[in-house]
Amino acid sequence: MQKLSIAPMLDSTNRHFRYFARILTKQTLLYTEMVSTGAILHNNPAKFLEFNEVEHPVALQLGGSSPRDLAECAKIGEDFGYDEINLNCGCPSERVQSGSFGACLMREANLVAECVAAMQNAVKVPVSVKTRIGIDNDDSWEFFLNFVEKVACKNLIIHARKAWLKGLSPKENRTIPPLNYEWVFKLKEIHPEFQISLNGGIKNLAEAKEILLSKKADSIMIGRAAYDTPWILASADSEIFGANVICKDIFEAIEKYLPYAEIQLKKGTPINLLTKHLMGLFHGMPAAKKYRAALNELPLFHITHKNNIAKSSS
Repeated sequence: MQKLSIAPMLDSTNRHFRYFARILTKQTLLYTEMVSTGAILHNNPAKFLEFNEVEHPVALQLGGSSPRDLAECAKIGEDFGYDEINLNCGCPSERVQSGSFGACLMREANLVAECVAAMQNAVKVPVSVKTRIGIDNDDSWEFFLNFVEKVACKNLIIHARKAWLKGLSPKENRTIPPLNYEWVFKLKEIHPEFQISLNGGIKNLAEAKEILLSKKADSIMIGRAAYDTPWILASADSEIFGANVICKDIFEAIEKYLPYAEIQLKKGTPINLLTKHLMGLFHGMPAAKKYRAALNELPLFHITHKNNIAKSSS
């Protein structure tokens, strides 16, 4: 389990974002958006699973509740080259509720155990489970502990909030239910053999590093902070992994992204799908609005230096 990872985020952690993230950090584990088993089994899998080799290490997150389907999709993912297969047991959206997977699975610990066993038997790469600490009114310590012990997966990513299936949107479910890191830390004490990644509310690398140094969790998963302010990732290799920084400033990062963006534009990828992952780079910078406007208004491959960006938007 890598010390730092970026959470799977729908409409965010797609292949374009992951390619850009690799310009900032070589070590951080990246996750795909959740891909349902139905999408893989009833379509061309390449549409959902193809990725660039530079993205390694990269994990595939699956959504589903059929042990047979999950095992088949896990094997397909392994064949595509993913370094880890993850089962989503934490998403509270209406879409996953209608399919009886995601956070709904927290009430089906025995079924999740079957799913995990089937996936583990199908692949050689690690299998992990991403979950919450509770669901609706099933939010006791005993419920949480019973779930993770029955699931019998030693690679756990735990979003340290419960999920409300009714009354809160997915966005609200990321902020309104209170964080409870202590339960995650307590689980690690009881089960030191588990590899536990803490997710939820981590805003920067300093917070991540503090928890890692305390050894209360084995890994940290950062979500929206990594997407909304991606430049924090440029320090991850040095701060978390003790490796060299690979990108010295924001404009170098953009320049390194240009060849990839140019290829994608020639393939017909809309420019907004390529630039939206860059918008957070300018968070807190003077003239940030101008820089963002320049990214949207210019063909991306013409942007080669900060002076060009500023000039184009003046």
